[in-house]
Amino acid sequence: MRLFKFLKPKPTISEKDITTGLRWLTLDGMVSQGFNSITTSGILAAYALALGANVSQIGVMAAIPFLMQTFQIFTILLVEKIRRRKAIAVISFFVAQLVWVPVALIPLLVLTPSTKAVYLLLGLLILNGLFRSVTTSSWNSWIRDLVPQQILGRFFSRRMAFAGVVGAVFSLGAAFFVDHWTSVASVDNRILSYTIVLLFGITFLGLASPVFMSLMSEPMMQPVEKRGISLKQRLAAPLKDKNFKKLVSFLLFWNIASNLAIPFFAVYMLTRLGLPLSWIIGLSIISQLFNIVFLRVWGALVDRFGNKVILSMCASLYLLVILGWLFTAMPERYFLTIPLLVVLHVFAGIAMAGVNLTVSTIGLKLAPSGEAVSYLASASIATNLGTGLGPLIGGVVAQFFDSRYLNFTLTWADQTGTTQLPVLLLNGLDFLFAIAFIMGLATIGLLTSLREEGEVGSEIVLNSLLNPTREFSRSMSSAPALGFFSDFPFSYLKRIRIPGLDVALGVTIYQIAEISRIAATTALRGRRLSQRFSKALEKDISELPKSREEMRKHGIEISRQAARGAMHVVEEKPTDVEQIEGAIVTSVIKVVTSAGADPEDAILGASQGIIEGASETRSDLSTAARKTIEAATKVSKQVHLSKKSVITKVVEGTLQAAETISPEAVAQVKKSLPPENPLNKK
Repeated sequence: MRLFKFLKPKPTISEKDITTGLRWLTLDGMVSQGFNSITTSGILAAYALALGANVSQIGVMAAIPFLMQTFQIFTILLVEKIRRRKAIAVISFFVAQLVWVPVALIPLLVLTPSTKAVYLLLGLLILNGLFRSVTTSSWNSWIRDLVPQQILGRFFSRRMAFAGVVGAVFSLGAAFFVDHWTSVASVDNRILSYTIVLLFGITFLGLASPVFMSLMSEPMMQPVEKRGISLKQRLAAPLKDKNFKKLVSFLLFWNIASNLAIPFFAVYMLTRLGLPLSWIIGLSIISQLFNIVFLRVWGALVDRFGNKVILSMCASLYLLVILGWLFTAMPERYFLTIPLLVVLHVFAGIAMAGVNLTVSTIGLKLAPSGEAVSYLASASIATNLGTGLGPLIGGVVAQFFDSRYLNFTLTWADQTGTTQLPVLLLNGLDFLFAIAFIMGLATIGLLTSLREEGEVGSEIVLNSLLNPTREFSRSMSSAPALGFFSDFPFSYLKRIRIPGLDVALGVTIYQIAEISRIAATTALRGRRLSQRFSKALEKDISELPKSREEMRKHGIEISRQAARGAMHVVEEKPTDVEQIEGAIVTSVIKVVTSAGADPEDAILGASQGIIEGASETRSDLSTAARKTIEAATKVSKQVHLSKKSVITKVVEGTLQAAETISPEAVAQVKKSLPPENPLNKK
């Protein structure tokens, strides 16, 4: 048995064991995601279609891995009896990964396309799922005891980010290989491209995962106080915990609702929109890139504000994405299809980063120490049962609606004839997306009664998202309220109760503030601060997806957030505050005006942003207002405005910003206003 000594748990875990274990856990996530990028993506769906599968069978295929996870019920007793989670997880996962070898060889074993090939695929996936269910219950409990609770959000967000990079690279390479092979191979040999991709993946990535798992230390399981507890009692314990039961209910119904749609996105693009596989994987890469970027954002917010609020916000945003799929075809591809798909994949990546992160950590946080196996198994069973039932139901629904459609058309008739404008056409999978959206709306309500220690409202998180560097501990009375949208045309959209719209707007403003802060940080490395900041900001602002017309409409808010974000560099680097304030005002006005905004709007927005940024970085508001006036008047000729007009806008902007902060802030700003300011004439 010395051969398997490395699989034994340790009575005590040192800091070195934890550090080393987290390193191997990160590497395991990277290689696992690299292989999962083909076994859970459009590549596997395309493989199934090539084997002869229909839409209903695609749904069954997507459901199998998750439905098999319900067999964790029977592995809980195994874990509790043997009490060697690492040994169980490593051995079962190694066998599960080996099953992918015959999956890859199906075209060499039976005739394709054929029903027999499809059934063989489904049977092997069932076998793989059974072994993975053994892995999951032991793995969850093991990792719960290995990863320190206080870094759950940050660690798993970092792990997911690295894993996402590997997954993106491998999936894109696999897709290009399949497309190239298909273009040069004979009809009979085209399907072999999937065989090669799967065999490559299992050899270099899939089998590396259990190896990395075996190098992680396992803390010895804590003794259970009550002996002789039956399996039924163990499974019932989480459901008797009213708060945890609410989490289990949400995980079940959310995954049913979302997976009515998710497994069929790739099928929709392949069949309805006629996109090549490389395009589909390319879009998924876009989604993964934004997923990686926002894992860092959501990870920090989870550690500060808790899982529940982030999960609710990101789930709402994902419902908005599902709704958007209804407009990708009218009824076929049209000129807005590709741009809309890009936007949907961007926000899908942002939303799923938060959903996946919080779902993987909220159960770890709410599960009591010593009873993690049964609690986490219940959460995992609910998640996987929902994720499995969703595609099954979706496949049946899609098959039913395949020959049905619902058309909404605007018709205009006059003496010259009749004109019809298609508004919305639901056909086949469109019905599935609509049903998923409606079910998701009902499901999010289940989160409202869930209780989590340290939870806050979504307004506070949105405030933090819109001002990413604000310290949460600061008194809310001294921070700009959510009324920052008052001058932004999107404020009208905020009032529309569309799920996820407020989060989408928050993410957009976060981007503007963040790139401005980065530009200011970069500029400080040189001596000529104003010129360097102007160039850096101009480059970043130009990359925003805004036309000159949109820039003109939203000039106030863009100027405001650019100035506000740049001011936060004061917190990060010691510098001459007065110098940077003047440089920010000058640069923002020049850049935003040259991009198409009205000069008065640029001045008004920059003035507001400087005061808000000064408040958030605890700089002197009186000095900030004075430097804003001085800097703005210097560029008055360049923007073709009189000094009087410039001063009027600066006074208006600084006072508006100060009023949203506190009466003390208003008093400080008034001290620096010139005697001839418009306020004194009232």
